[in-house]
Amino acid sequence: MEAVDVRGRFVWHELMTRDMAGAKNFYERLTGWKAQPWPLDPTYTVCTSSVGPTAGMFPIPPDFPAEVPAHWLTSVGTRDVDGTIAAAVRAGGSIVKEAVDLQGAGRYAVLKDPQGAVFAILDPENARAETAGMPPVGSFSWHELATTDLEAAFSFYQSLFGWDALTRMDMGPLGIYLIFGWNGQQRGGIYNKPPDMPAPPNWLPYVQHDDADVGAKAAQGSGATIVNGPMDVPGGSRIVAMIDPTGAAFAIVSTGAVAAVPASKPKANAKPKAKPKAKPKAKPKAKVRAKSSAKAKAKVKPKAKPNRKPRTKVRTKPKRTARPKSKPKAKVRAKKKSGARRKK
Repeated sequence: MEAVDVRGRFVWHELMTRDMAGAKNFYERLTGWKAQPWPLDPTYTVCTSSVGPTAGMFPIPPDFPAEVPAHWLTSVGTRDVDGTIAAAVRAGGSIVKEAVDLQGAGRYAVLKDPQGAVFAILDPENARAETAGMPPVGSFSWHELATTDLEAAFSFYQSLFGWDALTRMDMGPLGIYLIFGWNGQQRGGIYNKPPDMPAPPNWLPYVQHDDADVGAKAAQGSGATIVNGPMDVPGGSRIVAMIDPTGAAFAIVSTGAVAAVPASKPKANAKPKAKPKAKPKAKPKAKVRAKSSAKAKAKVKPKAKPNRKPRTKVRTKPKRTARPKSKPKAKVRAKKKSGARRKK
C-alpha cells in the first residue's frame, strides 16, 4: 500500500502538563475527546475524536525547569526526519531534542525556528489520509504562529515543508496576517506578535468546535481563562483563545455558518431533476420548497409548466387533460396538489 503523503501536514499534537487529571477532565468536556492510556506506555494518554486518535498528553518530566509552563507541542509531518533536521539547522533553526524512534508512533525530533518558536517533526507510522471538506468537530483545524519576523519565519517553514503563501491580510495597526497552506487549502496563519505579548514566539493550535460561544462558556466554567474572544474573524469563522486550567494556551474555532452555504446549493439544483420520481419520494420535495425563498420559487415555476403537461398525458386522467385550456386553473390545481401531499 502506498504511503500517505504527510509532508507539511500537522500530523500530531501533544500537551505537556503537570496536572494530567485536570487536563483530561477539561479537554473531554470542551472538545468531546475520550482520553485513555496508551497501551504501549500507560503514562502517555491518547485522546480520540470522531476521526480516531487526535492528540496526546503526558506529564512534564521532573527534571524540566519549574518555569517551563504547560504547553501544546505541534508536530509537522515529514518522511525524512534527519534530512529535515539538517535543513532546519542550515536555515538558522536549532535542535531541542535529537531524532528518536518510538515504537507505535514513528521517528520524531523537536526543533526551534530562528525566531524561537518550538515545534516537532514526525514521520508517523500510521498516518491517515486527509479528508476533504469542513474539518470534523474535535479535530485540529487551524495553526497560528506568533513570531517576531513574519516573512523570515514563513521563509523558514516554506523551505522545510513547501508551504504556500495564500494571502496576506492587512490588519491595520496589528500588521499583516499571512495565511499559508498547500494545494490551495488554508492551513494556518502567521503574524508578528505585539510588543505587549509576554510569551516568546509560539504555535497556537485550534480545535474545531460546533459553537465557539458555547465552548467559551464551558471552558470558563471548567477553570480556563479567556484571552481573546469569542470574536468573528475574516472568512466567517468565530474563535476563542484561552489558557487552560493547567496553564497551556489553546484555542477553538467554529465555522458552522460557512459550512451551511455550500450545503444548500445541491438541494436547490436537485429539485427539477427529482420531479419524475414516484409520489412517496416527492414528499420531502414539498418540504424543501416551503423553506426556499420567494425568488427561488419564481424561478422554478416557469420550468415546471411544460413538465406538468406531459405528465397529465402519461397518466391519462381525463380531468387533467381538460385543464390546459385554463392556465389560471392549472396554477390553483398545482397548489392543491402540493397541499394534499403535505397532509399525507
